[in-house]
Amino acid sequence: MAARSAVRADERNRLAIQNLTYPNVAIPIVQLEEFRKTYVSGEVEVHAVRGVTLTIQPGEFVAIMGASGSGKSTMMNTLGCLDRPTSGHFLFDGVNIDELSRDELADLRNRKIGFVFQGFNLLARTTALENVELPMLYCRPGVSGRGQRERGEKALALVGLADRADHTPSRLSGGQQQRVAIARALVNEPKLLLADEPTGNLDSRTSIEIMGIFQELNDQGMTVVMVTHELDIARYCRRVVVMRDGLVRNDDAVKDRFLATEELAKLHAEQKAVQLA
Repeated sequence: MAARSAVRADERNRLAIQNLTYPNVAIPIVQLEEFRKTYVSGEVEVHAVRGVTLTIQPGEFVAIMGASGSGKSTMMNTLGCLDRPTSGHFLFDGVNIDELSRDELADLRNRKIGFVFQGFNLLARTTALENVELPMLYCRPGVSGRGQRERGEKALALVGLADRADHTPSRLSGGQQQRVAIARALVNEPKLLLADEPTGNLDSRTSIEIMGIFQELNDQGMTVVMVTHELDIARYCRRVVVMRDGLVRNDDAVKDRFLATEELAKLHAEQKAVQLA
């Protein structure tokens, strides 16, 4: 009897262990550990980043700020897998970047990172849809022509430009061109959207509209990291990392965060009041 009881107890324990559930532990999109980057110019060593440890979780919306020479551009190049650390470790979505070949790194960039630039970087003689389709030309395995068109149209619809698919950049406003650039960044469904001064060439209203798109994407789960020197633009993010002399000096959640919908409504009210005056 004792032996049977022991067997039954062991069986209950085994089933209990099988039925255990563990909380889902998210793998950070970005994990930097003692990241350093040194450039050599002649006999001079330039220490651009001096030992930064930083983690960015899926679904975050982070602004990286800093004056010229602070290291933020070097940080951006590294997060975009365009450069490698001189020392320290960089894991992107759990993958150690140091262990990847150049071709593997290029494939990772194309599949998992979407880039948005200050200058839009659209091809002048191609339509908005063709510009959006470009990243899919480098996909492995490839995407069929029909698949490229469907995904491109879907990305343009996400940024409100479904009716401008056949327009070349010269027929689009600055804000519309930046929307095309965002659609191009989204077309491969990346893990990270990386934006470098995305409102730098835009007026106030258009800047708010573009930040509204980023907020909508972030609300849907997209991880967004943005470099900006504008304090008011950084307030649309959820977290601000401030760099100085190659180090992170502040890393704080945004208080009194701006919401693009509210700011656009205020701007509209102000303009209406001016017209009535």
